[in-house]
Amino acid sequence: MSTAKIIDGKSFAADLRARVAEEISKIKQAHGLTPGLAVVLVGEDPASQVYVRNKAQQTKEAGMASFEHRLDVTTPEADLLALIETLNTDTTVHGILVQLPLPEHIDENKVLSAINPDKDVDGFHLMNVGRLWTGGESLVPCTPYGCLLMLKAELGDLTGKRALILGRSNIVGKPMAALLLQESCTVSIAHSRTEDLPARCREADILVAAVGRPLMVKSDWIKPGATVIDVGINRIDAPERGDGKTRLVGDVDFEGALSVAAAITPVPGGVGPMTIACLLRNTVVAACRQSALDAPDL
Repeated sequence: MSTAKIIDGKSFAADLRARVAEEISKIKQAHGLTPGLAVVLVGEDPASQVYVRNKAQQTKEAGMASFEHRLDVTTPEADLLALIETLNTDTTVHGILVQLPLPEHIDENKVLSAINPDKDVDGFHLMNVGRLWTGGESLVPCTPYGCLLMLKAELGDLTGKRALILGRSNIVGKPMAALLLQESCTVSIAHSRTEDLPARCREADILVAAVGRPLMVKSDWIKPGATVIDVGINRIDAPERGDGKTRLVGDVDFEGALSVAAAITPVPGGVGPMTIACLLRNTVVAACRQSALDAPDL
């Protein structure tokens, strides 16, 4: 019985970060331009704090300027919007990221819409969503772009491949579909209410699981020889590790899938590391576009 190739997201992300750092060095030397990323965190959500700290560290390691804005959980929406407007007009800031989730009293859509689309390195602004779906020059959401890079590295030309995205979120599912359409895949989006979901999954040469349900995709849902990208990050109980212990799993039954798929991303260590690496990539692209320079092909 063959075993699927495990796609090493950590290694892939490290390579992308190294290429980003090399491009930044060239841009600094040739044009005196230092790309700058501003990250805004409202409140003290532990997971968000870790994520923001990692972003700041990797931003600096790549040679970029890092601007952190940590606001109290009670910060009024108007104050947050005022900060975003200040960052929009700051020429040393080329990318703006507001860490989600936001406190309940702040309108997430209003905040995301306030970011200058050309500095929207998360790719969530409606202008970037529209540009992506119409083939325009956009900033693309980091997680699906990371998935696409790994798929192209693994499979080469994606033309004609049948791709199924399990999940319809604005953050992963929908932009993933747009990106794969641009690669001339035949794309379907499925979700928890799709009829005969296992059969739909079994039709796919490329299966992207981004539904947020632990171990939902079983081995018999996967077409033999398919490439599986598992975006899910779910924490479940792990009694085998002792009382109160937990472990991270994806949306796919990884152990079962190993004997069916040709290649698969693990959780952790697959898609996750690519998200911040693609954020750095987006910031460099944004900086070049804002300075009327040719953006590097990263």
